[in-house]
Formats: sequence, structure tokens, C-alpha cells
Amino acid sequence: MTALYGLLGLTSLSVRLAAGAAPSSTLSAQVNAWWRIFPFISLALVIYPVGSALLACAIWLLAIAELAPYQSKARPRFWAGGAAASALALALQAFAPYLLSGVFSGLIVIQYWRFNAHPDHDKLVNLLLLVTVGALAVLPLFARLPFDSPTNLAWLFYLFVLTALNDIGQFISGKLFGRQKIAPHISPNKTWQGLIGGVVVSQLVTLVLGRYFGLGSAPRLAVYALLLSLGGFVGDLMYSAAKRHLGIKDFSQLIPGHGGILDRVDSLVITAPLLYWLIRTFE
Repeated sequence: MTALYGLLGLTSLSVRLAAGAAPSSTLSAQVNAWWRIFPFISLALVIYPVGSALLACAIWLLAIAELAPYQSKARPRFWAGGAAASALALALQAFAPYLLSGVFSGLIVIQYWRFNAHPDHDKLVNLLLLVTVGALAVLPLFARLPFDSPTNLAWLFYLFVLTALNDIGQFISGKLFGRQKIAPHISPNKTWQGLIGGVVVSQLVTLVLGRYFGLGSAPRLAVYALLLSLGGFVGDLMYSAAKRHLGIKDFSQLIPGHGGILDRVDSLVITAPLLYWLIRTFE
């Protein structure tokens, strides 16, 4: 944990020097905002395993609050639906975790079909909420992986660190070296150079943490890192497309320099279930 904060400090210092020590620069604001985010992640890890469930519930609550203003009608009904989805996720976690992915995948497919048939903001907002709740519902399941408790916690720590530093690596590489855009009509700031930077950072993080925690062989972890880096990018792009459809830049202004909670967990909604099922399948 100390090393993580040390790395974040070095990143903040490097960004400040690269930005000419301009405290108001977007790049500095983006990186420095992680100082507000990491303490909550740290607390979730310190009080593991209950911390991961509490973190997921907190994100769900903030997600409902951020999405509710984009409902054109029946906002109390949306809050009730969000509470029901969260309760369903918690019940499946506790009593039938093997059904969790199947149930929410089915709900997401149905809601996507409804949105695709008749696109409107309400259906899109409902879809985003289902994706967020269903994906992050796997966080408490890391405590049930077939390893001892310290190893399970190490995998959860690895997930958070890689997802965060992949985002930072993509952002910084894109800002400093970005030239060729990937999806200019969806997210103009996404570049191939940024994507490559995130992949490189993810590989380095995996090399260090994989060896330190003894998570597995280097070749297998390198594949995990590549898939997770690409998955984080896809999650970011997916939520960017949703914001483009809603006509907004950020879901809220909860986190200065970052936007809302959904602007920060967009990568995690892909990396969390992806890593969980990679471990369940291949470890």
C-alpha cells in the first residue's frame, strides 16, 4: 500500500514538472484527483472482505444519484429500480453467486434490446445502471476465490492498482504523445499512443505485483495484463459513447478533474468481471 502511494506521488510530481508546474492544468487535476479516490480504495482493502461489498454499494448509490437526473420521468421509480437491482445483486452474492453473471447478463441483454429497438435517454440510463451494478457485484466474490485469504486480497489489490494505473498511463501517454485518434466521433481524446502507454504501464505493474505476491507465471500474467488494459479501454469508450448519446461531458462534478463516479469506474466495470472470470477459468 505504501508503495502505491509512493508511485502516485512520483506520478503527480512528474506530471507537475511536465505541465510546467501549472496547478490548474487538466493533466495535473486528473492525476491529483486520485489522491481523493485512493483513500476509499485503501479503506475497502483494510477492512476486507466486507470492504469490497461496502465499496460496491457506495458506487451503486452514487451511480443511481448521478443517473437519476437524466431520467425524463418517474425518477422515484428509477431510484426504486436501482435499489431493487442492488438488492438482487447482494442476494445473489450471498446465496447464489454462480447465478450472478447469468442473471445480470440476461437483464442487460434484454435492456439493450429494448434500447436498440427504441433508443431514448431513459432506456440508456437503465442500461448503464444494470451494467454498473452487475459488473461491480463481482468485487465481493474475490473473497471466495479458491486461494487463501491473503492471496484473494492480493488479487483484489492487483485489480484496483492495475485499473487505476492503466487509466493514468493511457491519459498521460495520450496527452504527451497522442497523435492518431481511435474513435474521434465517440471520444476525441482517445489515441493509439494513449492505449499503448496504458498497455505498457499495465505490463510493468503486473510484472512487479505478480512477482511480489506470487500470483502466477509471468507469461500468463502478461496475457492478463494485456486483456485487462484493453478491457479498461473498452469500458471507458463504452461509457463515453453513452455520454455522447446523452449530450454530456461528465456524469457529474463529484470528483474535481475527473467528473462523476461513473467517469471513474467505467474501466472497472470491464476489468473486474474480466479478471474474476480469468482467475476462475485458468487458475
